[in-house]
Amino acid sequence: MTKSESTDRVLDEAARLFRRQGYAATTVREIAKAADMLPGSLHYRFASKDDVLIALIDRGIDQAIDVVQREIAKVEDPIERLRVGIGKYLELLLEGDDALFVMLYDWRSLPPTAREGLDRARNRYEAFWDALLIDAYSTGKSRPVVDLALVRQFGFGAASWVATWYRKGEGRSPKQIADAFFAFLAYGLIDERHRPPDVNRQFETL
Repeated sequence: MTKSESTDRVLDEAARLFRRQGYAATTVREIAKAADMLPGSLHYRFASKDDVLIALIDRGIDQAIDVVQREIAKVEDPIERLRVGIGKYLELLLEGDDALFVMLYDWRSLPPTAREGLDRARNRYEAFWDALLIDAYSTGKSRPVVDLALVRQFGFGAASWVATWYRKGEGRSPKQIADAFFAFLAYGLIDERHRPPDVNRQFETL
């Protein structure tokens, strides 16, 4: 097994353990045992459990961006790209990638001194989705003034929360949930006839 393969195995097992029993409750010894290596060998690759978490999140973000990009590569319409991308993100979160779940819910376990690397990874991920939102907005089909950062925070906050209540095989599929969320986000709950006259003001940036 190459060094790269053994590192991937460590991160895979760490993601599984962090998601199953929580970051705080997982020990370096447990990660090493699950990865079939000695604790000293794991320490050679990662100085601490915090470093394992940061590397896991960094790798998970790279993989998520790559998967979503491949999913939307043949979609020409920017609005449709956004819808398809959200669907793939939710599918990865709910059924395919422990690292995304860990990124969303365990990053707060890191001490402030260890968050610099994590912040860079999160900023890269947010920039990826901001670019898709900007492309969709630039079609001229949206409201004239929209706070796109708030749209991302609202939309992905709601989508990410699905991981806390979703049960595979019960109710809607990840794709159906994503399509419903996109409809709420893009078209709203109240029809045009019943919206207040100053509704556009509520979408504006500060």
